[in-house]
Amino acid sequence: MAEQSVGVDVGGTFTDFVAYDPDKREIRVWKNLSTPANPTDGVLTGLGEVESPIGNLRLGTTVATNAILERKGARVGYVTTAGFKDIPFIQRGNRKHHYDSQWQKPKPLMKRRDCFEIAERVMADGTVLTELDEQGVRDLAKQVKADGGIQSLAVSFLFSYVNPAHEQRLKAILAEELPDIPVSISYEVLPKWKEYERSSTTIADAFVKPLVANYLHDLDRRLGERGGIRSVSIIKSNGGEMTPDAAADAPIHMTVSGPTGGVVAAKHVAKQLGVDHLVTFDMGGTSTDCSTVVGGRESFTTDFEIEFGVPIQVPMIDIRTIGAGGGSIAWIDKGGMLRVGPQSAGANPGPACYGFGGTEPTVTDANVILGRISPDNFLGGSMKLDAAKARAAMATVADPLGLSVEEAALSVLKIVANNMTGALRSVLTERGLDPRDFALLAFGGAGPLHVADLMEEASIPTGVVPNHPGQFSAFGFIMTDARVDLERTVQMTSKSFDLDRANEVMKQLVDDALGNLKRQGYTEGLSVHRTLELRYLGQNYELEVPVNFETFNEETAAKAWNTYHEMHLARFGFNIPREVIEVITFKCTAVSAASTPELPTLPKSDGAPSPDGTRTVIFEDGAEETAVYQRGSLKDGDTLKGPALVEEPASVTVVKPGQSLSVDTWGNMSITAD
Repeated sequence: MAEQSVGVDVGGTFTDFVAYDPDKREIRVWKNLSTPANPTDGVLTGLGEVESPIGNLRLGTTVATNAILERKGARVGYVTTAGFKDIPFIQRGNRKHHYDSQWQKPKPLMKRRDCFEIAERVMADGTVLTELDEQGVRDLAKQVKADGGIQSLAVSFLFSYVNPAHEQRLKAILAEELPDIPVSISYEVLPKWKEYERSSTTIADAFVKPLVANYLHDLDRRLGERGGIRSVSIIKSNGGEMTPDAAADAPIHMTVSGPTGGVVAAKHVAKQLGVDHLVTFDMGGTSTDCSTVVGGRESFTTDFEIEFGVPIQVPMIDIRTIGAGGGSIAWIDKGGMLRVGPQSAGANPGPACYGFGGTEPTVTDANVILGRISPDNFLGGSMKLDAAKARAAMATVADPLGLSVEEAALSVLKIVANNMTGALRSVLTERGLDPRDFALLAFGGAGPLHVADLMEEASIPTGVVPNHPGQFSAFGFIMTDARVDLERTVQMTSKSFDLDRANEVMKQLVDDALGNLKRQGYTEGLSVHRTLELRYLGQNYELEVPVNFETFNEETAAKAWNTYHEMHLARFGFNIPREVIEVITFKCTAVSAASTPELPTLPKSDGAPSPDGTRTVIFEDGAEETAVYQRGSLKDGDTLKGPALVEEPASVTVVKPGQSLSVDTWGNMSITAD
């Protein structure tokens, strides 16, 4: 019996599963409700559906994200250079709300009483002004022992990204004195300039490290007791995978692991469709995530905040999230205006139609009321919905506004579409990208329900619903590569570019990245990608420029400067060819490519598809009798005219009047305006 590859995406409402059988070229998908109290329970429940042995189980989890959002991590001790312990509290001078005199800065993930200073000082050029006070480090260890409540330590010394010797020596001493307390040092977490961002990221790593380590050890133990699994991998925020041990050592790289699978799978779909540019739209039960695939490649960032003013600057796929999902609650504000989200009904009690005790109207309730979701065929018929409870909940906002239940439901969908269009604009027009050059790839359990609306709202000409949209992120996990991203700030300029130093830094990054992969057991299909973060001298923000060569010399360096000028012109509409360019950060990505699943194809169409039946669906222009198709019956080349619904176990695709849907050989469905 062939080993199967299994992807698991643990979400806020559902846990999604995808299993791929390489011998049969079959993909099987399913989902069950998440178990927030102990996510491993939901994972093991779902794995009960897999009878064959599992070769590689790839898991994306929100355990680190939730710990930071809910501030339920470890008690962290923060260690820094003498005189600088206020950096996490001073933060930056910007404000979330310029005119709100009551606004307060977010608090760091540790308390001021848990801040410690050590005598040491490294200068900006890496020279040592004051040697590390090793006795002071040992005294610190005694303080931590005597306190008894500190669970992890975060260390961020000035200019350690230039010369890490003091941080590394402190870690070695603490390993002797405090062997049971994990230590995160900024040189290993984020060796970049900007003290606050580096400190904040290191503190966040220490904040989740004990929790994640315990979770992964419990997961490993319980999966071992289950048996039948050869290897387990954890999905990273950069769309790659790592071993559980590596994840426990660097848990900050799990911060946004779940949504990345959808972007990885989107890159595969873009190749299938032969399109260069996709914008992804992942709408689940609690939130909506948007990202882009430009020129067949994902977009990456280190500019991420878990909440305003609390940056986490590890490399990750650039995903923008808003609080708009199937469980988003409709409510009336103090001004009498209808609002939707960001608060969500979650998995428990969930939307009113679930019948689990929820009484507030949600987006899912609106879709049930309008006929888009069949109460008798939700999750393939495995879960019955209560339309009467959905109507009763919607009436709580409809009646005060003088609307019918149906009018209120349409309004809810219009508002949530407007909210999600804002998220799409943040990844497109705000970056100078034209929505008309993109196709909109909709997935998540609720994505296909709203793709037709968003195409109109965002002026995107084509919508695409891939196979298994309700489990698309988990589907992406089965084709995920192992990936290590490393970076280091070393400042130079184009006018005084030190070729030997540049080659030394990049070689060290490449060696460390490849060594990291090999220590985890990834030794095949290795490749390396190099980039530089550059800016014009005096600017405050950088562009990431690809370095398509192994060695810096006069010719290749000039090529990098010219590429930057071209990218600046494309991004901002101008460049300054004679201006000095500043080098800020050297970056390296090492990848161990996974084998791509050989996906099944559909048989050719033998005529117009037959609907499974009809039902009344309410659109903006009124109620229409709408044909209902089962996705499993559609074939390569089939086309449908709207209005139409295409049902599958985990989702429903809505085709509005005036739109058409076509099916390709792999089963992807494309929607266009007539």
